[in-house]
Amino acid sequence: MTAPARHQAEAAPLLEMRNINKTFGAIRALSGVSLSVRAGEVHALMGENGAGKSTLMKVLSGAYRADPGGEILIDGQPVQTGNPIKAKASGIAVIYQELSLAPNLTVAQNMFLGAEPSRFGLVDRRANEGKAKPILDRLGVSFSASTPVNQLSLGERQMVEIARALTTNARIIVMDEPTTSLTTRETDRLFEVIASLKAHGIAVIYISHRMEEVYQLTDRVSVLRDSAYVGALDRSELSASRLVSMMVGRDLSSFYKKEHRPPSGERKVVLSVRDMGDGFRVHDCSFDIRAGEVVAMAGLVGAGRTELARLIFGADHRRSGTISVDGRDCDIRNPRDAMAAGIAYLTEDRKGLGLFLDMSISENINIGVIGQDAQAGSFLDFKAARRRADRAVASLAIRTKGTSINVGALSGGNQQKVLLARLLETRPRVVILDEPTRGVDVGAKSEIYRIIDDLAQNGIAILVISSDLPEVVGIADRVLVMREGRIAGEITASAASPITQEAIMVLSTGASEDHG
Repeated sequence: MTAPARHQAEAAPLLEMRNINKTFGAIRALSGVSLSVRAGEVHALMGENGAGKSTLMKVLSGAYRADPGGEILIDGQPVQTGNPIKAKASGIAVIYQELSLAPNLTVAQNMFLGAEPSRFGLVDRRANEGKAKPILDRLGVSFSASTPVNQLSLGERQMVEIARALTTNARIIVMDEPTTSLTTRETDRLFEVIASLKAHGIAVIYISHRMEEVYQLTDRVSVLRDSAYVGALDRSELSASRLVSMMVGRDLSSFYKKEHRPPSGERKVVLSVRDMGDGFRVHDCSFDIRAGEVVAMAGLVGAGRTELARLIFGADHRRSGTISVDGRDCDIRNPRDAMAAGIAYLTEDRKGLGLFLDMSISENINIGVIGQDAQAGSFLDFKAARRRADRAVASLAIRTKGTSINVGALSGGNQQKVLLARLLETRPRVVILDEPTRGVDVGAKSEIYRIIDDLAQNGIAILVISSDLPEVVGIADRVLVMREGRIAGEITASAASPITQEAIMVLSTGASEDHG
């Protein structure tokens, strides 16, 4: 783009949202938010869960009607808000995190659903597929227009959503956390498509918590905090410290809370694992964790970290190995045995294996211990359960209007804290956290780090499995690195020799210091 053309693009953005307000009863979801997006720009929208990102995009798409006083302009011309049909006609398309395709229909049927070509009053399937083909060719997909959607992977379904947006000649496409369930290859393909959309002058508004994606994709980033617009950064201005400061209102140096004192060698060993293996993915793993110690387990994908944790917790069958807690040998054959021994495990799949999404916060927190409240041997004390849930919500800073709300309605970070609350009600001596901050925003991450630090200060032994190396460096007193099912080495933090990402990667990959 030439300098005059660039200046013109900056002076006349494709999309302007000015002074957008939205209230739900007494709750102010948006407070005077403005957003400006240029044609051919990938514009990231970032902020904590609850900052107002989704509400702003629902106003843009017409799903919500903004309060009086603001306006939306496309090419400098006002467009009517609160009307999805008119928003779509204005060239606005939104691809939500939960895809809205009909799995029993074909790709072409999904693309033109409600606007199918017809002949003599009947849907013309051949014409439908003919119209879909050039759009699919443009996206470079490997499936055909006649393929049923239920035969496609998540990444391929994402492409169908984009193809559907292109059938409406969308000029502004909003993507809400599009890579959450994609493989690395599918993510790379999506990024190629986004680059193609950008080259064709389409504006992409990209909502993501993943900073590495933001660095790779975006031209500008706008940040919302507490329902208000904080500011924007051009690509050249992006840094983790600036983004975190804008999103959470404090400096990155206070992000990783670590006020507990790493235990000395004399402090009591709480968890001792010896020669643990399953004969397949985990081999001869031994380690100790002391009271009040935060030990991180790092390693490449497939190194065996989660598999080892599941063996310790009794979720999978072990072929060899022993476990002791507080010096007592434990015969752990299943998760119930592990919990009875004082071990709690937070799974990396909180929705699939951890939470009951259609049950309330209170029910989820109490489900493992509610039997303790039984009166006269059979009657449950629901008041005690409510008090327990209220105490947990306050202690873990779970953001909710009440404990009777279904867990499925909470943000990812708050769901994670509900699951933590349930585990902590069992009064464990050992807590194993498998990817505890995956899929949560930076504010919730900071709060989870605070919880981990508080647990350590109370003498609990903590094992954190994490693929986020800055997180590992920030929270751990010691790091165990796994490679090919074995513990390849250990790194201990000290004033003279702090834990580094480089040292972790040397052990993870098997590279030597001399040749790495």
